[in-house]
Amino acid sequence: RLHFGALRVLNDDSLAPGAGIGKHAHENREIITILLSGSLAHEDNKGNHALLQAGDVQLMSAGSGMEHAEKNGSSELPASFLQLWIDPHTEGLSPRYEQQTFPAKEKQNKLVTIVSPLGTTDGGVGINQQAWLSQGTLEKNYTYTYPLHNAGNGVYVFLLSGDIIVNEIVLNARDGLGVWETGQLSITANTEAEILLIEVPVAQTGQTEDNR
Repeated sequence: RLHFGALRVLNDDSLAPGAGIGKHAHENREIITILLSGSLAHEDNKGNHALLQAGDVQLMSAGSGMEHAEKNGSSELPASFLQLWIDPHTEGLSPRYEQQTFPAKEKQNKLVTIVSPLGTTDGGVGINQQAWLSQGTLEKNYTYTYPLHNAGNGVYVFLLSGDIIVNEIVLNARDGLGVWETGQLSITANTEAEILLIEVPVAQTGQTEDNR
C-alpha cells in the first residue's frame, strides 16, 4: 500500500521466530513501527537498542541519515507488526528515536493518539510532519466520530480486524480506505473491530481511495 499523500508506505509485516532484517540505511523518512504481537529487537547506528512488545509504538526519524536492523526477539513465536513511512515536512533534519507503550485496555471504544506532530501536546510519539495516527478497538454497534485536525489532510483507514462502515463504505479485516476533502469520519463497528487511522497532508482531489 503506497503513497497516500505524505504516507509513502504501509507494510503489514511478520517475522518468523529468530528471523531478522539486516542493517540498512534510510534518509528523510519518518518510520513508525507498531508492534501487534510478539517482540521485535531494534538497534541503530545512533546507539539505540530496544525490545518492542505488543502495544509499543516506535518512531525513527531518519533525517539526514540513519542505519538500523530489526530481529524477532523470540526464538519460538512469530512477530507481527505494521511499519509506515511518512515524508517529513523538512529534509536533512537531525535523526531521532522515540518509543512509547499504549496498553490495549486504554484503547477500548476510543481511538488513542499514538503519533502526533513534534512539539504539540496531542500525545503519542512526535513526528516531523502534520500527521496524526490513532489506534483503538470498537465494540459491536459502537459508532465513533473522528474530526480531522487540518483542512488539507486526508485519512487512510486501515482495519486490523473485524468489520466496519466508514462514511457508508463497508470494510473488512485488512482493508484500507483513503478519505479526503471531509471534516470528519463516521465509523460504525459491525463486529468488534481494531482500527488504525493515519491522518496526513494530501495533494489529491476527490473523496475516497479504496484498497480492499
